[in-house]
Amino acid sequence: MLVAFSVAPGTSDSSDGSVHLAVAAAIRVVRDSGLPNHTDAMFTTIEGEWDEVFDVVRRATLAVQEFSPRVSLVLKADIRPGYTDQLTAKVARVEEALAAGTLEG
Repeated sequence: MLVAFSVAPGTSDSSDGSVHLAVAAAIRVVRDSGLPNHTDAMFTTIEGEWDEVFDVVRRATLAVQEFSPRVSLVLKADIRPGYTDQLTAKVARVEEALAAGTLEG
């Protein structure tokens, strides 16, 4: 399964409202997990089995909670048993279709 999630503190002590230190703590948990992952400006996506993915999300959320008593968590999951390496394969299929110009149903 793929799980895209965003976790951030509900409060910030920074004068500009930045939450980057708390987010970095969450990303450290993800990267230390050893699961395939990708982080962009809005979400982190991780790939693995149900229990291991949600354990990482839980631990990342707890890492953010060290910075604020209130935490926001947004999740989106793609549950497709029997498929692996979809973190890159899904994007590769889209890029191939764009390159080939085969955008018709």
